[in-house]
Amino acid sequence: MKKAVKDTFLAGIELQAKRIPGEYQNDMVVLGIESSCDETAAAVVKDGCDVLSSVVSSQIEIHHQYGGVVPELASRKHIENIVFVVDEAVQRAGLTLAQIDAVSVTQGPGLIGSLLVGFSFAKSFSFARKIPWVGVDHLEGHISSVFLENNSPSFPFVALLVSGGHTSIYYVTSHTSFTLMGQTRDDAAGEAYDKVAKMLDLGYPGGRVIDDLSKTGNARTIVFPRPFLDKTLFDFSFSGLKTAVNRYIKTNPDDYKGQIPDIVASFQEAVIDVLSFKLFSAAKEKKVNHVAVVGGVAANSRLREVVTEEALKRNMSVHIPSVDFCGDNGAMIAAIGYHYLERGEYSNRGDDVYSRSWVAIGKKHK
Repeated sequence: MKKAVKDTFLAGIELQAKRIPGEYQNDMVVLGIESSCDETAAAVVKDGCDVLSSVVSSQIEIHHQYGGVVPELASRKHIENIVFVVDEAVQRAGLTLAQIDAVSVTQGPGLIGSLLVGFSFAKSFSFARKIPWVGVDHLEGHISSVFLENNSPSFPFVALLVSGGHTSIYYVTSHTSFTLMGQTRDDAAGEAYDKVAKMLDLGYPGGRVIDDLSKTGNARTIVFPRPFLDKTLFDFSFSGLKTAVNRYIKTNPDDYKGQIPDIVASFQEAVIDVLSFKLFSAAKEKKVNHVAVVGGVAANSRLREVVTEEALKRNMSVHIPSVDFCGDNGAMIAAIGYHYLERGEYSNRGDDVYSRSWVAIGKKHK
């Protein structure tokens, strides 16, 4: 790790005047920890882009029977998994704990009980190893996931962040500068997927099963509404679309089961039409030639296909992380943390987790 970064950190904290013995390295190796919802994840990333390892322990099988994430169960599983996941990430990177230069951890938004597990572990790890640490915004991490790929965007660019809890558009001008252009007013796109899947008794999580099932359906069979709201603005609303699907099911109680592939394909096409339209409208307003799609729903094959086709028509570059980095993972947390650490922005032991995004409300590191 760079000498100036560690020296500045060590000079400004209490009870950590001694650094771990060993030579400083030219590269900064960051351990990223993510526990905002139901994945316990850790990764080791060098210089914010070179992924040495990434380990994710999923809880899908636990929450599947309940049709969604149960917060209390999620936090308990994080407690059980965190040590093993971190150890595995360090071992897969081929490193020892002494070779970890800093820690980056999700501070929010997310489930408070889940966040506390990863956040408290990161604090303790930093204190024990006498290395810098920083709490980062989960959404900033998702946007930073595009820099884990070889083909990363140039600044500025517009990013569509679409997941189970968030659907937003950001104007990104640097690794740590994000301007919110619009966000969902109610359900996030991923949440709508889960709720429609539940209506049709398709199981949890809904995004993956709807994506797969849509490939066997006809998206033109049912014309669901496209909730564009104001086409000149960049906010989203998917609760009405979800209600339209529910109404269709109730008005066709004897026939809908044989139409499920067509229903989900038609629903998905409506969602993607809106997401794509808003993304490229935002890019046009900001006069940028680069767009990105990040977050769990960015793994959706149809969304990736449509955005890629639309970008090609406009002679624009599109950047979507590999599927492994679309969902919650530690690598994206290490990636964004690296840039704050490089700037000398560290967290204090008195800091706590939060439920609302810094990116959405404009709050930044002190």
